Amino acid sequence: MPSVPTQVVVDQMGRTVVAPVWPQRVVSLVPSQTELLLDLGLGDRLVGRTRFCVHPADQVSRVAVVGGTKQINFATVERLQPDLIVGNKEENERETILRLAERYPVWLSDVVTLDDALAMIRQVGRLVGEAERADALAEEVAQRLAALPRVQPPRRVAYLIWRKPWMAAGGHTFINSMLAHCGLVNVFAGPELGRYPQVSLEALAAAQPELVFLSSEPYSFRERHRLELQAALPASTVMLVDGEMFSWYGSRLRLAADYLARLVAEIGALQR
Repeated sequence: MPSVPTQVVVDQMGRTVVAPVWPQRVVSLVPSQTELLLDLGLGDRLVGRTRFCVHPADQVSRVAVVGGTKQINFATVERLQPDLIVGNKEENERETILRLAERYPVWLSDVVTLDDALAMIRQVGRLVGEAERADALAEEVAQRLAALPRVQPPRRVAYLIWRKPWMAAGGHTFINSMLAHCGLVNVFAGPELGRYPQVSLEALAAAQPELVFLSSEPYSFRERHRLELQAALPASTVMLVDGEMFSWYGSRLRLAADYLARLVAEIGALQR
């Protein structure tokens, strides 16, 4: 059999990866990157995804599930025989990646800033042979987000991702970067707090956020949670927000621009 042409690339973790020039059986372990791959035209080449990979719904339903982002079914991956696996430093477990990398090419992203996200889109496009589409997508995202209005004056915000215990998005996270892009100051961004600090109601009150965002993921906050927290923090305005628009760093960023513009306008109306 003729040999498959390969490419040598360096992923966002600085790892050297040898992968096919035109991968035919791709497994994605990250929801935002699964959507990106499908938007880049890999509908017939994406063979595996996690159960959290839900966009675009009409396409992911036809792709085999290999488990969750943290718990991968290695037997299912083996049956799929991927020639490329795409993962992420934060969303996937290190031990899982090391085990998969023993058998398959594994490319990892590491996305903390918007620039990281744009670089990831372009690099993934080149990795799967869709550089032109990826470059156009990255340019569209960059232009749309560059035109995003900012909250003026900047407002202090706490972005909560979990309940029991309460947990917040801290500094050195993509969420923090997106908050800053909107003109919002994350009250839990201090490096001493870590990336996702556990916080008490007392700590929330002491941080004096003007706004508290309750994300739709990974914890699915609802109106009853908003009312609960609003009663506990009467000096803050508590709002439900779409977590995908703050934390999905692939092609969903196109939708994030319009969503964040509406959110900035809503926050501006609170000041009048």
